[in-house]
Amino acid sequence: MASGVNLPALRSHNAALVLDLLRTAGETGISRLELAERTGLTPQAVSKITARLRADGLATEAGRRASTGGKPRTLLRLVPAAGHAVGLHLDRDEVRAVLCDLTGTVVAERRSPLDLGAGARSVVERAALEVEGLPGHGGAPVLGVGVALPGPLDHRHGVLHRVTGFPEWDGFPLRDALARRLAAHVVVDKDTNAAALGLALGGAAEAADGSFAYLHLGTGLGAGLVLGGTLHRGPRTGAGEFGHQVIQLDGPPCGCGDRGCIEALCLAAVVRGDMDGAARVLGTGAANLAQLLDIDLVLLGGRTVAAHPEPFVRGVGAVLDERARREGSGTAVPVRIAPGGERGVAEGAAQLLLAPLFGRAGG
Repeated sequence: MASGVNLPALRSHNAALVLDLLRTAGETGISRLELAERTGLTPQAVSKITARLRADGLATEAGRRASTGGKPRTLLRLVPAAGHAVGLHLDRDEVRAVLCDLTGTVVAERRSPLDLGAGARSVVERAALEVEGLPGHGGAPVLGVGVALPGPLDHRHGVLHRVTGFPEWDGFPLRDALARRLAAHVVVDKDTNAAALGLALGGAAEAADGSFAYLHLGTGLGAGLVLGGTLHRGPRTGAGEFGHQVIQLDGPPCGCGDRGCIEALCLAAVVRGDMDGAARVLGTGAANLAQLLDIDLVLLGGRTVAAHPEPFVRGVGAVLDERARREGSGTAVPVRIAPGGERGVAEGAAQLLLAPLFGRAGG
């Protein structure tokens, strides 16, 4: 249960608690009394917060509910169209932009080819044009642009490191460059982190008792980790560099400079058309991760998985089953396809801006 503290310094925190409950209540709405009970705030504090939210256009009446005594209770709900956020997914060969309302629902989308190796200026301009090309949002404010792309990177400062296969990006301040070009607030994170955040807010963390791994196989391979219900980035945004764990010392060279990485082995199998082989490699990495972190669920995503869901779920699941039997640990960690499809990373990128509004920053 969420809890609030009646201190002036935490008014924004308390407003976020109330907003989150309005969001989860949906069109049905929720009464001020219920908001007070579920947040731990006083009825007077809730009245002040909801009055401010209504004045700002973020909340409105949703009808009335009969009371067990006294007059009917007025219900309040979130106004989804009161604000929007842009989610931008920069992949190695494609850019996708989505415009989401306050509930995270996509109301507009664009996508086009992209060459991540074309140079920073070209990529920033292409990304900006996709954002500017999104249809209008009725004059409602846009919180900003969340950008998700392959790592490694520093999400706190929005600076890229040596993106695998694109060393020329090392040290580039993508956040600041795009913010200047768009004159907007911009946040940057790894594609896998963005997708995992979106999945956690969508309920995957609750279904997995709070801990799961999202494995993304597309033009590269990475992971997003949600531990105890919170997105785990690590102090240097280094968590989840899943694709570059070495499992074959004399294996083929990888774009990261090492040999025998899971990413190199998995992508080589995909190129050969051997999806079963790729799934076994991915399953080996997933089993290592499950054993190391004791997670409750593995979710698979990315365009390669989306194109071949059955062999990947079957193959990764088989490796996890075999590992569980060998260790005598009982039931294997379940494997599922992540909801959201190829749009999941872009939607998660929008949540990088929306989640803090509802006190759900996730790490």
